[in-house]
Amino acid sequence: MTTTHHAQPESAKQQWATGLMMFGAVMLMIGGVLDIFRGIMGIAKNNVFVTTPNYVFQFNLTGWGWVHLLLGAAAVVVSLGLFQGAMWARVGGVVIAGLIIIANFLSLPYYPVWSIVAIAISGFVIWALCVVRPEGPAGAR
Repeated sequence: MTTTHHAQPESAKQQWATGLMMFGAVMLMIGGVLDIFRGIMGIAKNNVFVTTPNYVFQFNLTGWGWVHLLLGAAAVVVSLGLFQGAMWARVGGVVIAGLIIIANFLSLPYYPVWSIVAIAISGFVIWALCVVRPEGPAGAR
């Protein structure tokens, strides 16, 4: 007699969790690429941004360009790990998204509308990555 192995179909919760993690990965990838472009703009051409003379957190725009470029590159790398479902990438994605929120808050007066959009995107990434439960006995509920 031969035995056949039937794969258990994924539950709706597992499908939802997988979909959310992919959503987080895609949004982190998009946010990272856009942050790379924002960093390049800050490094190459400072006159793209608005300057506020009396802002508490005044920084050199070229320095901010490098910060956004590095955060964007890290976000792209971490999002590639998220597509593989790696746990390090979930943790790294939350950390990078948090740092992107902080960087965009501090650079709010230089590019206000995009900073708010980037903060919202990063907030969705954190939510999507935190809501997914690990598979296995500890995550089964």
